[in-house]
Amino acid sequence: VQLQASGGGLVQAGGSLSLSCAASGGTFNSGVMGWFRQAPGKEREFVAAIRWTYTSYADSVKGRFTISRDNAKNTVYLQMNSLKPEDTAVYYCAARTGTGVAVKPGSYNYWGQGTQVTVSS
Repeated sequence: VQLQASGGGLVQAGGSLSLSCAASGGTFNSGVMGWFRQAPGKEREFVAAIRWTYTSYADSVKGRFTISRDNAKNTVYLQMNSLKPEDTAVYYCAARTGTGVAVKPGSYNYWGQGTQVTVSS
């Protein structure tokens, strides 16, 4: 199973970016897909996750980020609005075959390669 993330880039504070993560070699339609991020010198942290229509967000991104998925395309998206400099990080998509929406990185079985998001002030 491979996860391919894309869509990162450089944006000014207050701007928007959309990330995509396509899964191949397997399907996670009934599983959980999520986004994590890791800033330099910091641990990888939970951003958002989705299972079917149930979603979960970190407090730091609630109201600004939206996670969604297209099961037909085996793809999960992260729409990021009102971006802040503190959102700057490498963003990783992840998938787990378990049914619970988990916030710990260790709970996820598969990881994408990461995409850089940089928000300038």
